[in-house]
Amino acid sequence: MLIDSHCHLDRLAEPAFGMAIADILRSATAAGVGRMLTVAVDRDDIPRVIGHARAHREVYAAVGIHPSTPEDAAIDADALLASTADPRVIAIGETGLDYYYGPDTADAQRERFVMHLRVAGLAGLPVIVHTRDARDDTLALLERHADRGHAGVMHCFTESIGMARAALELGFMISFSGIVTFRSADALREVAREVPLDRLLVETDAPYLAPVPHRGRTNEPRYVVHVAQAIAAIRGITLEEVAQATTANFYRLFPRAATAERG
Repeated sequence: MLIDSHCHLDRLAEPAFGMAIADILRSATAAGVGRMLTVAVDRDDIPRVIGHARAHREVYAAVGIHPSTPEDAAIDADALLASTADPRVIAIGETGLDYYYGPDTADAQRERFVMHLRVAGLAGLPVIVHTRDARDDTLALLERHADRGHAGVMHCFTESIGMARAALELGFMISFSGIVTFRSADALREVAREVPLDRLLVETDAPYLAPVPHRGRTNEPRYVVHVAQAIAAIRGITLEEVAQATTANFYRLFPRAATAERG
């Protein structure tokens, strides 16, 4: 079984994409993708992702506010912490820093990121970290505020091997998306070769970043198999080895999911 460790099912269900959740799950199961983590990016997403997770045993939820989300779609610490009471919520995120689109909001982003890290510590949950053009600040804030007992994952990783090593030292896992299949991604493939297999996840970030051979189309969880195939080819191992390792890594990183599976 493969697990899509990061997707946005609520976005796929919006009119712009018009996909039915039942159809997404059916096609994912047929492709060997048995579980997925649907991730909030703004306040209105949070009840939707929790709702999808409650309705479908294949789905878990993460709650948080993307660093590029405007302040009027944000959430305060008390409300975010309250949302983690649902047992289908297994992570805080996505959160982090994105200076590519929002360098003028860097101070506010840092404040919001720290709030998420503190809530994650209070809830005993790992964090899903988005970072772009903010390497030093991201690592500094993780060093200072992340709960080492739960850590988290650097999602849709596109940074250098140096940043990957630093994140690994902090206890984080590294997740690769369809970008690792792109022709221009040689440097990222080198990172994927070096990250220890027991610290690696795969994801789609659907509906965005569809992997080759579906690049340019709407992404969906079933396409995580192409990411896993790319990782297998890069590392010279089988798809089954990647599936087994990344599934085990997912349940180790997100113990609430492991508890639900045992229950």
